[in-house]
Amino acid sequence: MLPEDEEEEKPKPMTTAEAGRKGGSTVRDKYGEDYYRRIGKKGGTTLKEQRGSEYYREIAQKGGQANVEKYGPDHFSEMGKKGGNTTKQRQDPDFYSRIGKLGGAAKRQKKST
Repeated sequence: MLPEDEEEEKPKPMTTAEAGRKGGSTVRDKYGEDYYRRIGKKGGTTLKEQRGSEYYREIAQKGGQANVEKYGPDHFSEMGKKGGNTTKQRQDPDFYSRIGKLGGAAKRQKKST
C-alpha cells in the first residue's frame, strides 16, 4: 500500500458538455476553424437536395411557433424595438431613407396563396 501522498490520482469523470468542448477543440486544432463552416454547408446542401427548400420553411415555422408559445408575442415586439433602436444608433441619420428607396426599387414577387 502506498503512503497517502504517493497515491495515484484517479481521473475525474467529465460531464457531457466538458467532453464535447474538449472534442470540439481537438477537431478545431486539427482541421482549422473553417472546417465547421465547410461541413455545415455540405450538410445543408445535402439536406436541401434530399428534402427540398420547403423543408426549411416548415422547420422555421415550427421553431417560430415554439418561441411564440414559450415567450409570447410581446417578446418579439420588444426584440424588434431593441434591434431597431440599435440600428438607429449605429447608422447615419439618412440610413432608413436609403434602404427605403432600395426596397421601393426592388422587383416585387407575387405572393402564392
